[in-house]
Amino acid sequence: MEQQQEYWRQRITGYLTGRKEGAAYRELFLKCGGKDKDRTAFSTALDSMVREGILYERNARFFDPAAIGMFTATVVKVNRTFGFVRETKEDGTTQDYFVPGRFFLGALPGDTVLCRKLPGRGESPEGQIDRILAQGSSEFTGTLIRKDGRWFLHPDKLMKDDMPMANVQVQGYHDGDKVLARITHRGHRHSEHRAEIVAGFGSADTAKACADSLLALQGIEKTFSPQVADQAKALSQRGICPQDLEGRADLREEIIFTIDGADSLDLDDAVSLHPLEEGGWQLGVHIADVSHYVRPGTVLDTEAFHRGTSIYYADQVIPMLPKELSNGICSLNPGEDRLAFSAIMTLDEHGELTDYFFQKSVIRSRVKGVYSEVNDILGGTASPEILEKYREVIPTLEMMYQVAQLREKIKRRRGAPEIETHEGKLILDENGKCVDVKLYQTGVSQGMIEEFMLLANEACAATGRKLELPFIYRIHQPPTAEKLEDLNMVLKSLQVPSHHLKPGVPPGALAEVLRSVKGQPVFPIVNIQLLRSMSKACYDTNPVGHYGLALKDYAHFTSPIRRYPDLAVHRILTQALAGEDRHHLRDEYHTFTEQAASHSSAAEVTAMRLERDCDDFYKAEYMTGHLGEEFDGIISGAAPYGIYVELPNTVEGLVRVDDLIPEGEYRYDGMFTYTEVHGRAQYRVGDPIRVRCAKAEVSSGNVDFVPVKA
Repeated sequence: MEQQQEYWRQRITGYLTGRKEGAAYRELFLKCGGKDKDRTAFSTALDSMVREGILYERNARFFDPAAIGMFTATVVKVNRTFGFVRETKEDGTTQDYFVPGRFFLGALPGDTVLCRKLPGRGESPEGQIDRILAQGSSEFTGTLIRKDGRWFLHPDKLMKDDMPMANVQVQGYHDGDKVLARITHRGHRHSEHRAEIVAGFGSADTAKACADSLLALQGIEKTFSPQVADQAKALSQRGICPQDLEGRADLREEIIFTIDGADSLDLDDAVSLHPLEEGGWQLGVHIADVSHYVRPGTVLDTEAFHRGTSIYYADQVIPMLPKELSNGICSLNPGEDRLAFSAIMTLDEHGELTDYFFQKSVIRSRVKGVYSEVNDILGGTASPEILEKYREVIPTLEMMYQVAQLREKIKRRRGAPEIETHEGKLILDENGKCVDVKLYQTGVSQGMIEEFMLLANEACAATGRKLELPFIYRIHQPPTAEKLEDLNMVLKSLQVPSHHLKPGVPPGALAEVLRSVKGQPVFPIVNIQLLRSMSKACYDTNPVGHYGLALKDYAHFTSPIRRYPDLAVHRILTQALAGEDRHHLRDEYHTFTEQAASHSSAAEVTAMRLERDCDDFYKAEYMTGHLGEEFDGIISGAAPYGIYVELPNTVEGLVRVDDLIPEGEYRYDGMFTYTEVHGRAQYRVGDPIRVRCAKAEVSSGNVDFVPVKA
């Protein structure tokens, strides 16, 4: 039956694709070669295609939606008078459409809809929702408000209409509480929707409540089930047994140590380095052997697969594995025996990788290094206390710095674009309130460890490809033709020579563009546009390489405590090193690697979005204590409704166009510049600007600035 359905769907698609006039049922049936005996199967296929939005039916005729200006999209934002839907094209790029409220049909964020293109009058193309094909999640977050003696639920971000609530529904809650709610009735207009409260999280004026509600909305569990927790506890209590050491290289006498953030508890990578008699060095990257503890088919593995990654925001960690493993038996804590998976790499006197192998090992870290302390040592500013702490490893650190400098030159010659990004560090008080936001400072030690991890990941991927193993690679596709065209347009308008970048452009060409404007006023714009032109890195079973790193082979090997693909790769490599036949491995892992790559890619996207949104709650919470204060910032972005300004500590806020150029006419170039028509004022991405904090709303994570006129 399924084969029949697929056959008729293909025949129908083949006939209707591109035909603006469509076809009536009888014509379509005959043109597709239908006989009387096929009528039921044909009709079933046709109905399902209409239901799914693959076809459009009007006046008893069937159409290819694309041929008549229609498309399938997802609702991304709704308010009282308008909303936006997002079309995802075949090449992965997206296009947003403005939809007037009268054409919304009560659709909600997350709904899949069939839309018709309309002649646009504003900055965004316009559309009209013709039909709701599939409803999205019925749950959403919001804030309870009481006005004029009645209770309402004010939805967050994606919906703007307040929903009336009965008194009985809000018993036990307070005005201003952040809640998770569920739609119980859909109306034709948003004001007619009805909802019930699922859970409450406390005052919406606190970042913690807002973050907790968002995590609950996404189904993110902070805790583990009793079965998972018990299994992790049993493994931790068991410790390391003599049989665990069989077949492992004993590296406990080697000088091996970790370097991480001061607050890090899940230490999954350690390093070693020593010179070779013939010249060059042997670099060891020793990774926690999580796969020894988390075995296939266990509840631990099922939970780790489901989570896909650890989530980090503010001072919180939602771990992929229980803390008994992530912070305990798997963490490479100093002075404790730990099982590891070691990548041993030979580098010549120029820092080039000439040989490598992988082995299971047991190590004992000498010191828990901290980035800032190592930076002080390498910069010659370390205190006597720090020098004493690192006394045993300082000669190794100095060698590592020398090797890292060589590796940095190699990366530059390779052509990897050095796009600049900034991260904020959130400082919370004992009550979990954000009291400061600082720019996260990086130094030579961060770059040094990053280079060593890149080497291990590259060697891991090369091993997987060379042995033809079923594998999970970290891939990064080149920019699409459309994104390159946008980039070319920006570079041309800025008069930056680029020789018109075309599809297939090597990463070195982009790196050269960035280097050519380093230190110039246009650098921030070019940096941002290059970043936006890049595809999103993801996991895949096909080793197509990593464009952004300019590497042919790349995988994730170095963080199995917090990333599932690393754990999966460890498991496959372990069996391959034990001599298991690769054909058997393909049979065992072919489907698994495809599923793990797809699921982990999706989990990573979700985690990154949650981390960003949760951090925004805390940044807005911090700014509530600085209303009315003035700050110097940089214009970080431009949109039809205003400009975005980023402060030196990474807090970003919006300056609305009415505040930017009040009561005046302006031109917006659609990219990065606002110009006052009857004045001299011009505002461009990358320009410095002084602003005053006018509003900070914790519940949305939004900060509003107004410009300070000279």
